[in-house]
Amino acid sequence: MDIEERISMLADISFSAPLHVRLSSGISRTFGSVNDTLDFLKNEWPLRHGERYRRACEKCRAGLLRQAPIAVAQEAFVAACLEAGMAIEAEPPALHRPGPMTPPRMSA
Repeated sequence: MDIEERISMLADISFSAPLHVRLSSGISRTFGSVNDTLDFLKNEWPLRHGERYRRACEKCRAGLLRQAPIAVAQEAFVAACLEAGMAIEAEPPALHRPGPMTPPRMSA
């Protein structure tokens, strides 16, 4: 069994907070786990080269194999996104209801 087969059989590992990335097409994508990012790197990545791309693939694989901290895999993915010209976005705003916010009434 090769490394890619082993990785595909491993349980996914979630990030502590999801990443929101604006792709070069203008579409926004959210990545919540190491498997999400590795799948994107392997199957949808716009540039199949670059030092940071290779490092992100390596660190995501290592994270899934529990050979590197998940935060390192996430940071490597962010660096690869920046190298490829993709913006990392802040957490999207919570749903907004028009009008003043009033606390719910408590019944007596």
